[in-house]
Amino acid sequence: MTGGGEFLASAQRSIAIAIDQIWSIAALQQLLALLAAVALGYLLSRRPVRYFDRLRDEQQDEGGVLYQLYRVLARICWPVAILVLLWIAAGVFDAFDQPSYGLRITASLLNALIVVRVLATLMGSGPWRRVFQVLAWAVAALYILGWLDPVTEALESAAIEISGFRLSLLRILTTLLVIVIAFWVARLAGDAAQARLRVSKRLTPSLAGLLGQLAKIAFMVIAVLVALSAAGINLTALTVLSGAIGVGIGFGLQAIFSNFISGIIILFEKSVKVGDFIELESGVTGLVTEISIRSTKVTTNDNVDILVPNEEFIKAQVTNWTLSEAKRRLRIPFGVAYGTDKELVKKAGLEAASKLDWIHDDGGQRAPQVWLTGFGDSSLDFELVVWLTDEATKRPAKVNADAYWELHSALEKYEIEIPFPQRDLHLKTPEKIQIEN
Repeated sequence: MTGGGEFLASAQRSIAIAIDQIWSIAALQQLLALLAAVALGYLLSRRPVRYFDRLRDEQQDEGGVLYQLYRVLARICWPVAILVLLWIAAGVFDAFDQPSYGLRITASLLNALIVVRVLATLMGSGPWRRVFQVLAWAVAALYILGWLDPVTEALESAAIEISGFRLSLLRILTTLLVIVIAFWVARLAGDAAQARLRVSKRLTPSLAGLLGQLAKIAFMVIAVLVALSAAGINLTALTVLSGAIGVGIGFGLQAIFSNFISGIIILFEKSVKVGDFIELESGVTGLVTEISIRSTKVTTNDNVDILVPNEEFIKAQVTNWTLSEAKRRLRIPFGVAYGTDKELVKKAGLEAASKLDWIHDDGGQRAPQVWLTGFGDSSLDFELVVWLTDEATKRPAKVNADAYWELHSALEKYEIEIPFPQRDLHLKTPEKIQIEN
């Protein structure tokens, strides 16, 4: 515990010096300079903070580089202003042969805090960010105060041995810091690779998404290996781990592995692509917006995101309305009363179709038509047959609603009766039966 004794002795000496100097005129002067730097720095930083906040709010992509840059600059404006004023104050104190040790120590600590804050802001949100902030700034503060070596020796001396493996507090904290940095770097590298692949013109959006996911996983695996190596774990022991993972896939991870393979099949087979409008056997209908390794995100016309396991696209029937061609034929059934002129019904139906903006009319085989399809119990059954545009195919509910609206208006215009089921009920009075005695 020699390291711990040296740290305690160094800390006691520093505290004793601070207590002796805290009531001195020089300490009071430095304290007033520090308070003045804090207040003046706040006033000077207000305008730059508002400027960078405005630039940040103008960015469309919250995950973009410029958005993060302006966010970081807005967060460090005040500390940077204080830091500049402290170094100026320290220079003034030195020019008048006044002690400036406190100002320089405070400026160094603030400088470390700014660097840590910049790195932590770039890391995004999450528990790892807080861990990184605490550990990184603690190491910087100990180094500035000259306590890093005694503390390091004290943490190294506080250790236990487990099956011949020596585990110290220093190794635990170092490993934790390496894990945080490794995962942060892996996430940044994965996001950068994913963004680069998505803008590539040589790859389809689906394949780019798959390769981006694989790149992200690869970087995370590398981060795990680096963390294990920093912890002193022999990587040859991973052969046993890989065997355990294989057993896990065989038993508990079957669904995850099945979805993984199904996602790869979907992306390479291209039976379902980003931008397709699909209908699943389960009844889910919507636009495919993202295909990942485990699931596919389908956004309905009600703007509801549904995550569908990839194996459902392999095992169940999938109706892809836009696989080869987005235009499709729609049949809108309706009925009119018996005795109605068929030609008048046809005229009303075509007139209704001409008022719909989403109709695709090529003047030939894909022109709107009115078909007589059957003789119902109380009506002549017709169908308005139309071809839809590409965008209309993705909005079936809206299309049907508009079609029936215009049909009803056209039938009313030509006074065509829309029948409804009717039943005639005849009641017979039973004859009076006389019984002769």
